[in-house]
Amino acid sequence: MIVVDANLIGYFFMAGENSPLAVQVFAKDPDWYAPLLWQSEVRSIVSKYFHFKDMPLHKAQQIMNEAHDLMIEHERFVSSSVVLELMASSKCTSYDCEYVALAKELNLTLVTFDRDVLRDFPQIAVSPQDFMNI
Repeated sequence: MIVVDANLIGYFFMAGENSPLAVQVFAKDPDWYAPLLWQSEVRSIVSKYFHFKDMPLHKAQQIMNEAHDLMIEHERFVSSSVVLELMASSKCTSYDCEYVALAKELNLTLVTFDRDVLRDFPQIAVSPQDFMNI
């Protein structure tokens, strides 16, 4: 069981430079958890592919449906108080801190490409590359 952020989910479902690594992370541990925020953030990623990479609408909808199928039983609410405390103790956004808060709450590792999160929360967050070496 691991917590993953929207970028990892996005790379898992949409081709990009880090997609092979996202697939490897999933192969190693397919039990992914995320705060409910993941949906909005992945929709934002999909919309960029739609607008700037000519992704057809039906493909965007298919990706979101597949992502929902993967994550539906693994979405969790997080405490706003904990998120804000984490935000106040770091340079990370509240969005990023939602993933950190969930990992902290579930006592799990957060696998992320986010450099700020990796820098500010090294006790909780690990890069996908480092996760593959654990």
